[in-house]
Amino acid sequence: MLPNTLLARTVLLIGALLLISLAAWLTLFNLAEREPRAHQIATRAAAVVKLSRAALLAAQPDRRQALLQELSQQEGIRIVPMEPEEAFLPPPEQSMQRLIWRELQTRLGEDTLLIGDVEDNEALWISFQLGPDDYWLVLPRVALRPSLTWQWMGWGALTLLLAFAGGWVLVARINRPLRDAATVAARVGRGEFDARLNEQGPDEIAALAQAFNRMSADLAEQESQRALMLAGLSHDLRTPLTRLRLAVEMQVDDPNERTAMVQDMDDMDTLTRQFMEFARPQQEAARTTLDIDALCHELADSFCQRGLVVTVRGAAGLARLPAEGLRRAIGNLLENAHRYGAPPVELELARSADAVCITVSDRGPGLPDAELEAAKRPFWRGNAARTGAQGTGLGLAIVERYAQLSGGSLVLSNRNPGLAARLSLPLAAQA
Repeated sequence: MLPNTLLARTVLLIGALLLISLAAWLTLFNLAEREPRAHQIATRAAAVVKLSRAALLAAQPDRRQALLQELSQQEGIRIVPMEPEEAFLPPPEQSMQRLIWRELQTRLGEDTLLIGDVEDNEALWISFQLGPDDYWLVLPRVALRPSLTWQWMGWGALTLLLAFAGGWVLVARINRPLRDAATVAARVGRGEFDARLNEQGPDEIAALAQAFNRMSADLAEQESQRALMLAGLSHDLRTPLTRLRLAVEMQVDDPNERTAMVQDMDDMDTLTRQFMEFARPQQEAARTTLDIDALCHELADSFCQRGLVVTVRGAAGLARLPAEGLRRAIGNLLENAHRYGAPPVELELARSADAVCITVSDRGPGLPDAELEAAKRPFWRGNAARTGAQGTGLGLAIVERYAQLSGGSLVLSNRNPGLAARLSLPLAAQA
């Protein structure tokens, strides 16, 4: 039932604390103000009783009835004869009425009685003597209430609203560095290690920003060293591989053995090229206008020349896409489909208003659903890569990196049978 954001939760907590504090202060104020208010009400009531009794005593007997009607119409005051049994009524039970009763007894006499209206609790009934008879003076409660009740409630609501607004502004200011940290963390997760947090602000926030920035710098250095190591290793391996291939072709007489050895060296050369590709720094490539159909048919023909049949379906036409890496990405998808899947391998092209979709599918055993996302991680290889074939586990990782740098996505899904890899690339506006 609580909101998910830290800002809203903190503001609600502050609001709850303010309400509890306000309720506590109102209770204390009511307790502290009860006795002075009872004294004030009793003083007013005693004055009304004395004035009413004096007016009735001073008036001629034939004018008393008219005076009673005038008091009732203009002041809301009624005078009612007291029944004999009413002289034995119990004292008031409410604490406020008991305070008023004791004060009235002090001012009007010990035999003064006080009751509240049993029907609507909107009046005070105060006993007094007029000659030999006892009467009730019914005083409207409205006349005794404070006149600023609603004003005080309005001011209290305004104060509470201002406190909520101030709390919202304060917590939003405190939460801003957290939102910035989440944004920068997402950028670092995408490989933008130059992203930094502002190190200004309170000590705790500044310490967090400094630690985060040091972490980003350390990750950038580690990534640079890793890329340098992979690039150097791959580069150093290609020279001896070239010499070995030349020696094999010149010195190995058995054609089958020579072909197998050359194939092994070609595989090793492919692995080194993938290492070098993965070790390259991540940066968004410039967009140029490409003929997607011609590029895909060219790649399909190159695979067909190696005896690996690729069927191209659909069309995408011309599109502005990041040129660098696109050929390599599609080639990796086709290579994976032939190496780990089973024919026929299909390359399907589709175009929408804002994206180009390139789907490579095969008829192999596919992947467990739980491993579809893991297959795009660097150096990941599943159950012997589905067929027992060996590799670096970088082919799909390189495609995934290209998709992210291009603002697109790579989605793997199982067919029945087979596996489909869908590369979606957003289109840029035409110049």
